[in-house]
Amino acid sequence: MAVLRQPPSPPKGPPRLPPMILSNPQMVAERTPCTLHLSILPPELACRLFYTMIDASKAWKRNKWWLFDRVVESPHLTSFFARRTDGLDDDESWQEAAQYWYNGRMTDPPSAFPPEMEEACIIVEKVVNEEIRKRQKRFRLEWGGNKGDPLWRANVAASNCYQGSRETVGFHSDQLTYLGPYPTIASLSLGTKRNFSLREVIPTDQVSTRKAQTFNMPLPHNSLTIMHASCQERFKHSIPPQSAVDLFRPTYRQLHGDINKNPMEPSNCRINITFRFYRPDFRPPSIPRCLCGVPTILRPDMKNRSDEETDRYWWTCYAGAQNDGKGCNFWKVLNMDEEGRGPCVGTSEGSRNNGSTGI
Repeated sequence: MAVLRQPPSPPKGPPRLPPMILSNPQMVAERTPCTLHLSILPPELACRLFYTMIDASKAWKRNKWWLFDRVVESPHLTSFFARRTDGLDDDESWQEAAQYWYNGRMTDPPSAFPPEMEEACIIVEKVVNEEIRKRQKRFRLEWGGNKGDPLWRANVAASNCYQGSRETVGFHSDQLTYLGPYPTIASLSLGTKRNFSLREVIPTDQVSTRKAQTFNMPLPHNSLTIMHASCQERFKHSIPPQSAVDLFRPTYRQLHGDINKNPMEPSNCRINITFRFYRPDFRPPSIPRCLCGVPTILRPDMKNRSDEETDRYWWTCYAGAQNDGKGCNFWKVLNMDEEGRGPCVGTSEGSRNNGSTGI
């Protein structure tokens, strides 16, 4: 005898959208605040840089921090690099300043860009600045630069190594502590192709009318993803696990050492180098410290945006990420005027603060 069941109730709210694969640069530009550039470096340089970073990654570490009363470990290797000069003042280096506080803890001084990374960085800077000049919309608190200076310079770089298909990083937005509001981040992918996922954080006043959609971007060897201004304020990103990956087969042999002992073996590793511009108005001495005596981190208000733009950011304690999960309740709203920051896109040319609105 058939059992009659009541039909399932329709889901409440807007329908959930399936993930979408953005398989080419045009789709990436249409759906996200990013641009994708394929074969960005000369092929020989891309291979040299891949070998250099693979060798260096043998000394990299997995970050550890406290989360919900337990210590967690990042499922990939990571390291940090600083350029010998910051690209703004020839007599000042980010070497000391970029001894930055990761997850509430001071790290060892960062390594300088190796020659291959410096060579790649010059190419990346040119492409990023060309893309910024093309963009029709600039944001009020975005770095405005000084007259005659490039709009964007890479003075630091975070690098990650993902070994195999299961090493990942979950959805997150990058801390803006030294980047400032509306940063541009240039992410270079070398080695094995992996998916890069983006998912918008839906504003509070829109959660009843639409749901977030996940966009998956396959990133092949020698590709550059530029996360333009508003990406960190609107989207979270991740490298998700995959059931399998295609092995990367280098087209150029590693030149140093005994060539006979360095065959062109395939690799299942992806190297990611994210070139970043630490803004001169957000130098480490200017960062507020919380009651724990640790530099605070800067976060955007992702859930309250007006016309896809947020002007609300706050400094908050992050010491609990290392101090047995214990931090303080320090919280302070970012005020660009009072803190003497700028110039920004919304600031009058040649002026540091005139025209910029406090937050």
